Amino acid sequence: MSAKRQIILFGGGPAFGLPEVSPYVTKSEVQLKMAGIPYVKEFARPDRSPKGQLPFIDDGGVLVADSTFIRQHLERQYCVDLDEGLSTFERAQAWAIERMIENHLGWVSAYARFMVPENFKRGPAQWFAFAPEAMRAKMQEELLAAVTANLRAVGIARHSPHEVWSLGARSLAALSAMLGDKPYLMGEAETGVDATAFGVLAGIMTPFFDSPLRRAAETHVNLVEYVDMMMAQYYPEHPWGRPSVHCFAAAAPAVFQCTA
Repeated sequence: MSAKRQIILFGGGPAFGLPEVSPYVTKSEVQLKMAGIPYVKEFARPDRSPKGQLPFIDDGGVLVADSTFIRQHLERQYCVDLDEGLSTFERAQAWAIERMIENHLGWVSAYARFMVPENFKRGPAQWFAFAPEAMRAKMQEELLAAVTANLRAVGIARHSPHEVWSLGARSLAALSAMLGDKPYLMGEAETGVDATAFGVLAGIMTPFFDSPLRRAAETHVNLVEYVDMMMAQYYPEHPWGRPSVHCFAAAAPAVFQCTA
């Protein structure tokens, strides 16, 4: 692949004790690493994306948005198979696991990040720390209203907090049971679904936020060890598990501010 066609992955950058604030950007980044495809990463706001969300990639002028379609693009264009070695049945299992994670557990994780006031205040609300002070409160309110509307649309925010946490705990227990004592979800080798699981689980387990969901995740030793292993494998430079490191994406592209 020529240097001119090097993939650019657009994401949110490090934040909340994570190497990447978005679990879906994390998914695409880890899959790029799994496939051994060179890329560079740049900061972008969601409104720059063709679908108004992160991640998206620029592959030689071709823009592809949404982590699922990014994976399809990579596999087709670069002749890689992130589920290599899996049977047809196992591929179906992997897809079902991914849907449970992204279409259920991921929404509960977003609920923990945005709908717990303390978490929103010290986390997503800080995205506007670089805006003029007179505008910050309004921007924070608009963000929270938009996320709340999305969470209601998918059903999660229509439940009581106790019900939300119980649903999340059930998905975590199911994921733990499926992982068992294997190193990866589908066996001895990592596959595409591991990138999905890692992104969402790391977002739940980061020490930056506290919630009943995080505490439920931490009761599953195999999930904790799995995230630790994946973090060391794909982000060895990241100080995982050190809650004293707080990073927020700055307003300018590719500029990040971290405070210890």
